[in-house]
Amino acid sequence: MLSVDEALSKILETFATLPAETIPVAEALGRVLAQDVIAVEDLPPFPNSSMDGYAVRAADVAKAGKDVPVSLAVVGDIPAGVAPQFSVYEGQAARIMTGAMMPPGADAVIPVEETDEGNGFRTENRAATLRKHIGILRTAKVGDYVRPIGEDIRVGQIVLHKRRVIRAADLGVIVGLGQTEVQVIQRAKVAILSTGDELLTADQPLEPGKIRDSNGYTISALCQQIGAIPNYLGIARDTEADVRDKLEQALSWGAHVILSTAGVSVGAFDVVRSVIESMGTLGFWKINLRPGKPLAFGNVGGVPYFGLPGNPVSAMVTFDVFARPAILKLMGRTDHAPTVEAELAEPMTSDGRRTYMRVRLERQDDRLIAYSTGTQSSGALSSMVYADGLMIVPDGMTDIPVGTKLKVRLLSEEI
Repeated sequence: MLSVDEALSKILETFATLPAETIPVAEALGRVLAQDVIAVEDLPPFPNSSMDGYAVRAADVAKAGKDVPVSLAVVGDIPAGVAPQFSVYEGQAARIMTGAMMPPGADAVIPVEETDEGNGFRTENRAATLRKHIGILRTAKVGDYVRPIGEDIRVGQIVLHKRRVIRAADLGVIVGLGQTEVQVIQRAKVAILSTGDELLTADQPLEPGKIRDSNGYTISALCQQIGAIPNYLGIARDTEADVRDKLEQALSWGAHVILSTAGVSVGAFDVVRSVIESMGTLGFWKINLRPGKPLAFGNVGGVPYFGLPGNPVSAMVTFDVFARPAILKLMGRTDHAPTVEAELAEPMTSDGRRTYMRVRLERQDDRLIAYSTGTQSSGALSSMVYADGLMIVPDGMTDIPVGTKLKVRLLSEEI
């Protein structure tokens, strides 16, 4: 059997990043940049005030103070969004709002609180309240409360590098540079099918020997969680014709990856393997892993294919360990699943395979303590519901005593 690391390496080497597409900036949050964003203009594009106040010449207020205010003639009023049509000369000032363009001649701003109009501006009927003179109560240096051209971003600067996952602030920068569209890596299209005569849909009443299909929904949600586009094709019954039909639907849809659950073990009624081999290839189908030993990987019509186990915990764990990093690579991302170190609160055992134990975590002082979520059965989906993470038991370790410190692959963001 292949080790986890060997299997993952073989899987990832078959995946390459998808091509780019151009999308509106409003739809780009969380997507991966396909090319650098280079500034074609300065931000800010003009010098502007960072405060409500008065634009002045610093030399004119060099001796100003609360005891000896300097009186300057007010020659204009500059609201935000209006380019001043006048200059400030010796002995003059202009009222200016935050973000408004500095007038020629002025090289500093005195905040309104540092003038004899210290109660601030009235926003209504501004022209009528504009004073002829203003008393300045403090000195200023050249550049005080002035945002210079290009203070934030300069022309030609690489603002955002390709392969960056776009965040909210990035959108503001892109729009601020005048771009309404951006080139990003395509999202991976993942076709998902469940297999088995024992499966029922969620709305069907239970029957003896039957269970409802949960895998289709959980795997679809895991794909959606990492930014891929899932397409749940439904349940394929245990016939070659039904399995083939679902796989052909996946190919017609244009899937970049196909995932199925169940049907890849050695059971007498498992037909998926034979259909896959007739439509493509299977590279391997057993991994030295717990839970999740019967994992298949190959291709269907040239499209990468994962055959996940049918037990719901095994399906989720093998998705997390193998399919997730492969799908992320398609979308230009690296799997940075967060891990922490935790101390085991109770003894556990393993069979020597690389094991992913479902644990809940508690903080005690400066330590993280790990507790089992209960049964570690691969069919107990509730063990994943209650889990904060998967404690990784290394290959060859069978007895895990209390106090053992191991890495935990986090499933929850609330730790």
